[in-house]
Amino acid sequence: QVQLVESGGGLVQAGGSLRLSCAASGRSFSSYAMGWFRQASGEGREFVAAIHWDGGSTGYADSVKGRFTISRDNDKNTVYLQMNSLKPGDTAVYYCAAGMRYTVYSDHYDYWGQGTQVTVSS
Repeated sequence: QVQLVESGGGLVQAGGSLRLSCAASGRSFSSYAMGWFRQASGEGREFVAAIHWDGGSTGYADSVKGRFTISRDNDKNTVYLQMNSLKPGDTAVYYCAAGMRYTVYSDHYDYWGQGTQVTVSS
């Protein structure tokens, strides 16, 4: 069992930056691939970024590639999402997720956090 708690969301102007954190507790965090997803109001959940259990591979949605960076610190049981050059279209609730497979598909992740709101004003 893994518990995930996101933090770092907030209100930022377009062009600004935020860093989201996802702290994990429970067993074997370093065994899990981690993903970030987001859900805008009235929309479905969308893949943002993923990182392999050892941090050796990362992947991004085309919409955030070059602006967002996912990283992890297995000693701190934490995964991060650095978000730069934010746009109003990035406004959403951001969720982190843990799973045994490094994948873009949300239904392959087993554990989810409660989400953190990111709002980007124009």
